[in-house]
Amino acid sequence: MQTSNLVAKKPEVYEKAMLECPAFNNMKHTTNTNDIQLEIDKEYRVLQRNKGQVLVLIEGQRIAQRWVKEVCLSDAQKPKRESEIQRTSTTTNKQTSKQNLLAISWQNAFCQTHQYKQECKSMDANSFGAFEFVLHGLWPQPRNNVYCNVSKKQVGMDKNKQWYRLDKLDLTSSTRTELSKLMPGYQSNLHRHEWIKHGTCYGTSEDEYYKDSMALLTQVNESKVQEYFKQNIGRMVYLKDVRKIFNQEFGSGTGEHVTMNCKKGLVTELWLHLGSGSTDLTTLFKTGERPKRTCYKGRVDAVGF
Repeated sequence: MQTSNLVAKKPEVYEKAMLECPAFNNMKHTTNTNDIQLEIDKEYRVLQRNKGQVLVLIEGQRIAQRWVKEVCLSDAQKPKRESEIQRTSTTTNKQTSKQNLLAISWQNAFCQTHQYKQECKSMDANSFGAFEFVLHGLWPQPRNNVYCNVSKKQVGMDKNKQWYRLDKLDLTSSTRTELSKLMPGYQSNLHRHEWIKHGTCYGTSEDEYYKDSMALLTQVNESKVQEYFKQNIGRMVYLKDVRKIFNQEFGSGTGEHVTMNCKKGLVTELWLHLGSGSTDLTTLFKTGERPKRTCYKGRVDAVGF
């Protein structure tokens, strides 16, 4: 009888991505061609493991073999991470912050100085944010009211801008879909950073926090404030005129609660200083702070570099 010389082929191993981690060309994590990130819930073929890192195959990329941190992938044989065993408890009172600041960005200006960001690389005239304000964050005041009941480990990762390592947020599919549109920085895990640093002090769940944030942003984008900025793309606008439009749209005196931020002559953000206990801007402006003026004038940037 002839003996077969064939050796059984080792089965391929696939693991699902649990985090939106960067995928590097090398183990030292010094190069990431095309700024590739793992996609959550997508399965990747595992080629090798070495000292807490995993070499995976990312199909369709010119450099397909990439190194990622082991914590980025699921593995039934590994114990659950601390963040999976016990999520941070943050929901105590319905509303803990009495004053809040809504920061909304003019994405075209932001991208001029952040061209390396994933959300800026893919931005064009058809993108949300080319002609609308986008969500930066809703920040409980005073400004040192941050990281409420957050573990030191999570705070450390956030401050080191390792946002892809922060806990995945408990959002409904509809909230997640809408947020990924209204907050382009979602592609860079801005939503995780904003929740950990600011949202944990807001007094609600992740989902409610972002529903409130998006409701407030939408009211601005459905007002003549957004229309004014869109009509003045490429032109200089003045804070006094922006405040007049807020007065017309949301009630007399509301403009005094609005400031503009500028960088390199461009309007980058509007800050709305609000009270609490409602998602109606007209109501919230009535109990908001009256801040000092920051930027008096700036140009409204167009999409593109």
